Formats: sequence, structure tokens, C-alpha cells
Amino acid sequence: MTRLVEIGSSAATPARAGSDAPLLIIAGPCVVEDESLVLRTAESLARTCRDLDLGFVFKCSYLKDNRTSARSFVGPGIEAGLELLSRVRREIGVPVLSDVHEREEVPAAAEVLDVLQIPAFLCRQTRLLAAAAATGRCVNVKKGQFLAPEDTAHIAAKYAAAEGTGGLLLTERGTCFGYRNLVVDLRGLEIMRENDWPIVFDVTHSLQRPGGAGHETAGDRRFAPLLTRAACAAGVDGLFLEAHPDPSHARSDRETQLPLDTVAALLRSARDFHRLEREQREHRS
Repeated sequence: MTRLVEIGSSAATPARAGSDAPLLIIAGPCVVEDESLVLRTAESLARTCRDLDLGFVFKCSYLKDNRTSARSFVGPGIEAGLELLSRVRREIGVPVLSDVHEREEVPAAAEVLDVLQIPAFLCRQTRLLAAAAATGRCVNVKKGQFLAPEDTAHIAAKYAAAEGTGGLLLTERGTCFGYRNLVVDLRGLEIMRENDWPIVFDVTHSLQRPGGAGHETAGDRRFAPLLTRAACAAGVDGLFLEAHPDPSHARSDRETQLPLDTVAALLRSARDFHRLEREQREHRS
């Protein structure tokens, strides 16, 4: 088993990842669009995870810096975004996560967020990771689409060198396969486990075809259930996914965000596969 990471201990409903903790779900819309959407989605996902006995962290980016084109929606920015995420934490009672892109963002983000996320394209940025680790918050690092799973050992070593105390999550989100396509190498999940930190699988970003729609990213959400089952059977500690009440009208990642009303069925299957894999792993040991 991987080591245990405690998340959001001061939240009304904290979460755990790794060791003997239930499957952790990190879920929410891609980006903050408006207050109603964020609160409605957070409440629905929290209820689903509570009913299924799953850990839950609400994710929503206050700013999306990695955009295909100049006209892509980027979100409200750090001040308004953090204010709304603070409301989610206070009113829904769950831990919250968002991306940080620069060291200058980290202090303000750490005042609100329970998990600071390092985006995939920034996973090698040593000083950004060190700044996030130094806050004492949990840090989730997305493995870059270009990065070998063995190289996540360097991420873990940087976190240790920064003397982080909040815990580290390592997230697989697909690997570049030629131009405008991603594949998931399940062997990488087992290799990443060797770092002894909880491993998360990013379901919906792994479905992307970057830049595939010309001015925006394309993708194919049909394969979300398949990849979810495969990742849980491979022994991940958590799932990351984006969900939206009406993905066709989402302002970002409209082809890969999952319809909110389909998430419960997906997570029920994920929970069952995760429990079975854990039983088999314990039996083998």
C-alpha cells in the first residue's frame, strides 16, 4: 500500500488518500464559470461520494493558463475564483483544489485551498513545486504528457527536499502519442506507485485530443468508463475527473467533461473495481 495522505482536516468532511482509505474522487467542472454552476456541481458530487462511501475533493480552476488559443475562456482569475472556492469549502463542507501556475500565486491559494495542483506542463518546475510544498498543504502533481513514469521519482525527491508536510499525490493524465492524441500506459501506474505516494488517474484529461478541434481541445468521453475500470483494476488510490451539468455548453473541455447525471454510475463501478483490486493485492501480499 501507498502511504496515507490526510486532506482538508479542518473541512467538515475531510478526505484521505492511499493506504487503506476509500477510493478518493477529485472532481468538478474544468474551470469556474459562474457561482450557480460551481455550487450546484459541488453539492451533487459531494452527495454522490457520500452515498458511495468515497473520499471527495472538489476541483475547479480559478484560472486556466494552458489554453489552445487566445480566445479560449480562462476563468475569473485568482481573487474571484478563490472567493467562490472558499464558499464551496464553507457551505458544502469539502476540501477544495485548484491549479497554481506561478510561485506568486501560491501564498494566496494556500489560504483557501486544501490541495495545490501543479499542472502537467509545469511538473518539472522545481521552484513552483518547492513553494507549494512549503505551504504545508497537500500537493497534487500532474505527470506531464511527455514524462516517463520513472521520472516521477524526481518529483517525489523535490517534494522531500522542500520538506513538504501536507502529502503528495501523483496523477497520471495520459501520454502523447504522435500529434493531437494521448494514450494511457497502465504499466506506468505501477511504476509510479514505487514512490510510495498515492496515485491518482485523471480520467477525463486522458480522453483529450489536444488542439484537435482547431481552436480548442477535442476528445471522446465514450471511453471514460473503460479507462476508469482499467485504472481501478490497476490499483490507483484515486480518480480525477471533470463533470458539468451540460458539457455541450461548457466553456472549456466540452468534449471530455462528463455529464453530471452520469457520474454516480461511473463511480459506483469504480468503487467496486477498486475494492476488488485491493482485496486481491492484500491476498497476494
